[in-house]
Amino acid sequence: MLNVQTSEIENRAVKLGTTDGTKVHAKDVNVYYGDKRALFDVTVNIPDRSVTAFIGPSGCGKSTFLRCINRMNDTIPICRVTGKITIDNEDIYDPSLDVVQLRARVGMVFQKPNPFPKSIYENVAYGPRIHGLAGTKAELDHIVQTSLEKAALWKEVKDRLNDPGTGLSGGQQQRLCIARAVAVGPEVILMDEPCSALDPIATAKVEELIDELKQNFCIIIVTHSMQQAARVSQRTAFFHLGILVEEGATNDIFTNPTDKRTQDYITGRFG
Repeated sequence: MLNVQTSEIENRAVKLGTTDGTKVHAKDVNVYYGDKRALFDVTVNIPDRSVTAFIGPSGCGKSTFLRCINRMNDTIPICRVTGKITIDNEDIYDPSLDVVQLRARVGMVFQKPNPFPKSIYENVAYGPRIHGLAGTKAELDHIVQTSLEKAALWKEVKDRLNDPGTGLSGGQQQRLCIARAVAVGPEVILMDEPCSALDPIATAKVEELIDELKQNFCIIIVTHSMQQAARVSQRTAFFHLGILVEEGATNDIFTNPTDKRTQDYITGRFG
């Protein structure tokens, strides 16, 4: 993958999914932590170039399922995943699959901003450099700039790229982490409660960014905020006690859910 041209890197982000628009397909996915079963037979289609929100009470399995999509659960020795998950019809649990390359295709943004203890520039350049996505310094500069632009951060930091990323505000740090994820040309971006540590103004900026990014990426967001799910997502999946209870168009889930458990959660009867 050395010396990949910049235009090719950018095109990776707009790769077409399957013919029906599904980007990620999960079938009968179960997750076990030792003897404890955390997910029960989750089956769902997640469309490309849109935002899908996972909602549900704490401990319901939504973050566990999210981590299945880039195999982050592999890092937990007692965790076992069964079933099948595909991205563009490719089985991501195929033993021959390169997990490092999978995590380049599936970026992740965590609950708490976690910039590297490096400069703003190096935070964004790190991924493209280790994946060999830039053959020259000029190409790397271009990737850094376009990634920061996509994260709506370039104008704020372009004159201080050598300053430490940890010196940015919380909201800026989270957008830097999004730029870092975007820089390797992913196809899917996973966001695990990306705004829970941010103030309302920073949250609004990240939500605006998510709305823009969905034009080129499949975005999956875990959120405790039903208001946020309603604002940013086109589809919503409701999890409860490790079960995917219901999934559908966000407006339908919030205004006309088919399952009483969904209705009870949305109306505040539990959760």
